[in-house]
Amino acid sequence: MSKVTELVRSEIEPIIAARGDEFVDIEYVKEKDQNYLRIYVDKDQPGGIDIDEIALLSEEISEMLDNLEPDPLPDPYVLELSSPGAERPLKNEKDWEKALNDYIHVGLYQKIEGKKIFEGALLSYDDEEVELEVKIKTRRKTLTIPRKLIANARFAIEF
Repeated sequence: MSKVTELVRSEIEPIIAARGDEFVDIEYVKEKDQNYLRIYVDKDQPGGIDIDEIALLSEEISEMLDNLEPDPLPDPYVLELSSPGAERPLKNEKDWEKALNDYIHVGLYQKIEGKKIFEGALLSYDDEEVELEVKIKTRRKTLTIPRKLIANARFAIEF
């Protein structure tokens, strides 16, 4: 995480928490000559966070960022606040806990059984490994994946 995102995160997390919302992630990126500060938030309730709450939170965070001294974002940027969506990444222990028994997507650094991508129900996890129930053609199989091989993981929609 960059110094900019670390500083901004430390300033916005109390604002997000005070509203009863959940900080999910932050990124500061340049795309087509435009800087973007993207902040992903959610709410631990059915349906997650709604657009009205995101709008109110965006106003509060924008005002706070405008008043920070020294300005951590001296170049022009676009502030984007949004929900991480149905396929949000699994970044921390709380995310893994929420994903238990849910359908997830796992990308690996190296192949297991000839594949680098698996989707299935998360049966269990610990610091060393995760167990997924994956569907191979018409049968189900439990697959154990070492955590150190996981490049990324996110919630997924089962079709």
